[in-house]
Amino acid sequence: MAKKVTTEELQIIEALLLASGDVLTQSKLNVCFDGDSAPPLVDGVQQLQKEYKKTGRAFSIEKAAGGYRLSTLPQFAPWIRRMLTRAGKTPLSQAALESLAVIAYKGPATRAEIESIRGVGCAGVIKTLLDKKLVRISGRAKGPGRPLLYAVTDAFLLSFGLNSTADLPKLKEISELMAEESKLDDVESAGDAAD
Repeated sequence: MAKKVTTEELQIIEALLLASGDVLTQSKLNVCFDGDSAPPLVDGVQQLQKEYKKTGRAFSIEKAAGGYRLSTLPQFAPWIRRMLTRAGKTPLSQAALESLAVIAYKGPATRAEIESIRGVGCAGVIKTLLDKKLVRISGRAKGPGRPLLYAVTDAFLLSFGLNSTADLPKLKEISELMAEESKLDDVESAGDAAD
């Protein structure tokens, strides 16, 4: 049975979620309390989620990279995308997204495996992904030359709102998402044309 978390404890959890640079875990929460007095994070998150839903907030708490973080609701993505695009934040290139997808789904993967799947060289793209800390070198492959293996990082999981790579959409889900994205782009284009 879930433990009732006090109002003050809920406020502390919410403040820590807002202030956390990445995700809030039970161990991080425990550090903020003396002894064994920290409330169960899972119970606090459940109570906050109910409160957010009841009051119609534009955000919720999601599980990501082994902890919890605040996240905006999907229906607000078009406005956030506009703000980020118009504010000049550089999105990843198509080549970077493709390479990242190969590493996420196949990973760990060698550069040769990524290039084989994409059909083009990707040394520069991998360097960019390493610089952005979305991928990391996870070791060396067995075989001739012992090439480097690349895997996604927790920063990747956070950026894409995933708890683990097992949460990546399956092929059928990707097709559905692409169809939905196309509809959103059409609506957004129609809205921009009206401006």
